[in-house]
Amino acid sequence: MPDPNGFLRYPRRMPNRRPVPVRISDWREVYPPAEEGLVREQATRCMDCGIPFCHDGCPLGNRIPDWNDLVRTGNWAAAVESLHATNNFPEFTGRLCPAPCEAACVLGIADDPVTIKQVEVEIANAAFDQGLVTPAAPVAPTGRRVAVVGSGPAGLAAAQQLVRAGHAVTVYERDDAVGGLLRYGIPDFKLEKEHVDRRLAQLTAEGVQFRTGVNVGVDVTAEQLRAEYDAVLLACGALAGRDTPQTPGRDLRGVHQAMEHLVAANRVVAGRDTATPVDAAGKHVVIIGGGDTAADCLGVAHRQGALGVHQLDLYPEPPRSRDDARDPWPTWPWLLRDYPAHEEGGQRVFAVAVQEFVDDGTGQVRAVRIAEVTVEKRDGQRIVTPVPGSERELPADLVLLAIGFEGTEEQPLLAQFGVERNARGAVDARPDWQTGVDGVFVAGDMHRGASLIVWAIAEGRAAAAAIHSYLGGAGNLPAPVTSSTRPLAAR
Repeated sequence: MPDPNGFLRYPRRMPNRRPVPVRISDWREVYPPAEEGLVREQATRCMDCGIPFCHDGCPLGNRIPDWNDLVRTGNWAAAVESLHATNNFPEFTGRLCPAPCEAACVLGIADDPVTIKQVEVEIANAAFDQGLVTPAAPVAPTGRRVAVVGSGPAGLAAAQQLVRAGHAVTVYERDDAVGGLLRYGIPDFKLEKEHVDRRLAQLTAEGVQFRTGVNVGVDVTAEQLRAEYDAVLLACGALAGRDTPQTPGRDLRGVHQAMEHLVAANRVVAGRDTATPVDAAGKHVVIIGGGDTAADCLGVAHRQGALGVHQLDLYPEPPRSRDDARDPWPTWPWLLRDYPAHEEGGQRVFAVAVQEFVDDGTGQVRAVRIAEVTVEKRDGQRIVTPVPGSERELPADLVLLAIGFEGTEEQPLLAQFGVERNARGAVDARPDWQTGVDGVFVAGDMHRGASLIVWAIAEGRAAAAAIHSYLGGAGNLPAPVTSSTRPLAAR
């Protein structure tokens, strides 16, 4: 049984980040591996609650109290097995997920929650360090073939589940390397690509086939895939970036979508390109947006050598602790979230909006004109009102738009498969994860809109289970069964 006094004996502690002057000089991960003693100490804080709300907070239904106690007692092999029972890629979620499980931790009612995310990533690290991540034993082939379009976490999770059930799986990726946003969208200081590569080696050994540089709908048609495969899973993500075309000066040189910056930088770090067309070196940078993508741009700008960075947020500065009246436990709270990139420099400006991108006279942006604003909701609509007399300029040689995504991209494969984007820019699915077209399934951000990596893996696993059933497979593939998953499938 767990230590009933663990949370009383040990405060919440995280491993020390690498020093700022050191880490901004390279692209290595911010957090070094934690010492085993620290991880076991933090796992000891878990109370193994009678009703573990962390399960409901996690879309994958991870068995968090189980593997916390296994880590506490030093049984790393069993902890690895327990974690992989619900999560194909804990090394990704442990680094990238914002941990809704921690927001739902019972200990968080009156104390700091358990460092669930940190324990998770160290279990994953131990799994690879101890040689516990091996290809699954082959099973009898079913003779059925499945095409997965998109190699992000949703597509990869589905592919692994399906190939382990005996189906022949081919993953199509339009980029020159597998991984989707994991490959070129996430900076290495959050996820070094060796973690992606060694998991791909496992999938390849298990029989998943990968075809890169293939743009489905252009290089190969939907008709060809439908003829060659018994089922198709669309997992193309939600990469249509939200824009501000109505803002004066939007067409100036130097104003870019955030992903233009991140992808180009990642390709240079990966050695795919020798230079980036969107470089922050020696520039005054303005990042518009307050979320994960904006923080990624901030960290990249620091490492590229920006002169200075302002990060703009439309909303007022959030509180540093949960407001029980607004966000009662165990809901996801609205909080000021400081990312490691904020520790590295830059200035955050809250409750402001860009009124104009200012031209230097040659078609190049030289500044942004901002104004303080108030934001309120009326009849479900967001009303942004500038404060009179509050306008000012910030120098800007490079402006990055990190204001969210409008759903999956409009692309030829949609029309060819006979599916459409809904009002949210996503693709609807029936309760069995099929689109309106028989045998064509959808999962991940393409289905639910831009969301968390943990949701992408959960949807990939759920869609794989549905495809297995559709193909007449024997038995049931494991899939998330949380209450929050089922209604989503019917949307």
